Amino acid sequence: MIQLKSPDEIEKMRSSNRLVAQVLQALSERVQPGVTTLELDRLAETLIRQAGAQPAFKGYQGYPATVCASVNEQVVHGIPNREPLKEGDILSLDVGVRLDGFFGDMAVTLPVGRVSDEAGRLVQTTQSALSAAIERVRDGNRLGDVSHAIQQYAESRGYNVVTQFVGHGIGRM
Repeated sequence: MIQLKSPDEIEKMRSSNRLVAQVLQALSERVQPGVTTLELDRLAETLIRQAGAQPAFKGYQGYPATVCASVNEQVVHGIPNREPLKEGDILSLDVGVRLDGFFGDMAVTLPVGRVSDEAGRLVQTTQSALSAAIERVRDGNRLGDVSHAIQQYAESRGYNVVTQFVGHGIGRM
């Protein structure tokens, strides 16, 4: 059940998500062929802890890392490793933090170096689907309106959405 948040709680959630955005920006700037997802994971943990926060995923139900790093066909929750990223890979990074008792969580999908036209189209479609969803976030709309916008956009471009691993709320746990 969704609980309404106070203005103070909303601000704490914003702060947590600002940190997530900063970490993802720093990781995005490092993504290139030859870098390992384990290196990105270590950087993320350092940045999160320097900000006075804790990695939200590390240790949760035994998860061993700070970020989820999924390469190419791996859908979600990939564990960072020592395998170097290759030119043409598609990398999805998911970062979660806990700051002042509140969680922030966000994921991005990034091309590694130069990617094929089809891979580039997939990355662009994911970004545009997110924009379509954000346009639906407003008073009076339901979460289903937002998720429908993503699915409708993806399918209009010839893609399917993964329905087993869907969006979730943030806040306290």
